[in-house]
Amino acid sequence: MAGLVNPPPSSSATTKSMRGNRAKNTKPELSVRRLLREAGYGGYRLHWKVPGRPDIAYPGRRVAIFVNGCFWHRCPLCGPPVPRTHREFWEEKFARNIERDARKTRDLEALGWTAITVWDCQLRDDPTRVLRDLVRALGRAARG
Repeated sequence: MAGLVNPPPSSSATTKSMRGNRAKNTKPELSVRRLLREAGYGGYRLHWKVPGRPDIAYPGRRVAIFVNGCFWHRCPLCGPPVPRTHREFWEEKFARNIERDARKTRDLEALGWTAITVWDCQLRDDPTRVLRDLVRALGRAARG
């Protein structure tokens, strides 16, 4: 796996699309932050210096929130398809991403943190439910 080289892009449109992907301050992440602020749960920290550098963290409550894109992190809810070209490359890349995400969660939980994953499709389908679940988890952490 370590020697895996990125395959050449199949088109200029693919290149443009891939360059548009961001690691921080993505639209889904901004949406979650807006929902939390509107619900009175400001005071979070961004990319806090704990294992996994969660997108949103409440250090006092020991809650880490990861806002994951369905394609890159392989959402178990909507099951995005694997690209048809360079399939072996993508399958190996996705396997590494899944393992890294699981390791980040394990490392945080070993330190006594609650790790929450919010999927992009959940935000699109039912942002109210996402907020309700986050508020419930934050409330439990405050009492914990």
